Amino acid sequence: MLIGCIADDLTGATDLGVTLAREGLSVTQVNGVPDDALEIPAADAVVVALKSRTNPAEEAVAWSRAALHWLQARGAERVYFKYCSTFDSTSRGNIGPVTEALLDALGADFAPATPAYPRNARTVYLGHLFVGDRLLSESGMQNHPLTPMTDANLVRVLGAQTRGSVGLLSSADIEAGVDALRKRAAELRAAGRRHAIVDATRDEHLVIAGEAFLDAALTTGGAGLGMGLARVLAQQGRLARRDPQSLLPKRDGPGVVLSGSCSQATLGQIEAVRRRYPSFQLDPVTLAEGSAHLDAALAWARKQLGATPILIYASAPPESVSKARDALGQQRAAELVEDAFRRIATELAAAGVRRFVVAGGETSGAVVEALGVRALAIGPEIAPGVPWTAAVGGEPFLLALKSGNFGGPDFFTRAFEVLG
Repeated sequence: MLIGCIADDLTGATDLGVTLAREGLSVTQVNGVPDDALEIPAADAVVVALKSRTNPAEEAVAWSRAALHWLQARGAERVYFKYCSTFDSTSRGNIGPVTEALLDALGADFAPATPAYPRNARTVYLGHLFVGDRLLSESGMQNHPLTPMTDANLVRVLGAQTRGSVGLLSSADIEAGVDALRKRAAELRAAGRRHAIVDATRDEHLVIAGEAFLDAALTTGGAGLGMGLARVLAQQGRLARRDPQSLLPKRDGPGVVLSGSCSQATLGQIEAVRRRYPSFQLDPVTLAEGSAHLDAALAWARKQLGATPILIYASAPPESVSKARDALGQQRAAELVEDAFRRIATELAAAGVRRFVVAGGETSGAVVEALGVRALAIGPEIAPGVPWTAAVGGEPFLLALKSGNFGGPDFFTRAFEVLG
C-alpha cells in the first residue's frame, strides 16, 4: 500500500479517493474504523473514512489511532490525514488534536498541513485560506452551523488547536523548489515548530510540496496535497495506471438523490433540478412532531420510483436552518434529519433502489451506515472531487457521495449521465 489515508468524513474521503484515482492509483475506501476481519482488494491507496470532524476530540483521536493501526498492519508506506478544503474545525479541533495524536503514534515531530487545491478554487496565501476570490471567513463558511469558520488565518486557527507551535511555508519557499522547501521545513523543525501551514496558489505548488514531503511519516491536508503525493509516485513509476470506469459495474433501475447539505452550492443544485425530478422536502420541525411526515415521504417515494430519478431533501436556506435550530436545538435538528435519511435509504433499498446520489457529509455517513456498506471502489469522476463508487461486498450499490460545496449547478443530472 503506497498511501494509507485517514479522512475525517465520508465525502472528504471520496474527494481524496477520486483525486488519487485520477492520478492513476487504484483506490479502495473503507467506511468507519475497520475491524481485522474486513477483507478488501489490494490497492495502491486505502482511504479510511471516519465520521470524526465534529465529534468530541477524544473520540476523533481514538478512531484515528485505530485506523492508523489497521493501515500500518497492512503495510502502509506513508500516512495522510485528510480534512476539508475549508479547514472545517473549531478552536477545540479536531484537525490539531488528530494530527498530534498521529504524530505521536508514528514517532514523528513535524507535519505539513494545507487544505489548498487551486483546481477546486481553494488557495492558501501567506497562511490565509481563500475560497475563490473570498477569504474563508467571508465565503459563507462563517455561517456553518457546526464549524463556523470566522478566521481565514490558518496559522492562527491551527495554533488554537495544538500543543505544538505552527509555522508557515510560504509561496516564496515553494517557488524556490523542492530542496529549498525541505531546507525551510528543517529550519522550522529546528526552531521548535511541530506544524507548518503550506501555501499553494497553483496546483504545481502542491506537486512541489508532494515531492518535498513524499517520505514524511505524516502529511495532512485536503485532496490537493494528496494529488501532489500521488503525482510524484506516478512520475517515479510506482504504479500502473487504471481506468476508473472499469471499476463501475452496470446498474439499472431507479435512481434517488438524497440531500441534507445546506451549502450554497447544494441549494443551487436543488433549485436547478427541482422541476425536472419529482421532489419532496423534509422539514426537521415537522419530523419532530411524529412519524407522519416521514411516512408520507416514503409513501410518496415508492409511488414515484421509475425511469426518472427522484429527489428527497432537507436542504434549506440559512434563515430556515436558524428557525429549526432555535426550535429544536442544533444537535436535535441534525439527528432528526440523519435518522430520517437512514430510514429512507433502508426502505428504498428494500424497494430495489441501487443508485444513490447523496449530498452532505453527515447525510452521506448516515446513508452508507444504513445500507451497510463497509468498503467502496472509487470509480469515474462526476465533478471535481466527487466520484461514483461501487460497494465492495454485500449489495451491489452505486453511490455518489458529495460534499456540500462541491459540483456545479447541474451536478445531480450530470451524475446520472456519467453512468450512461
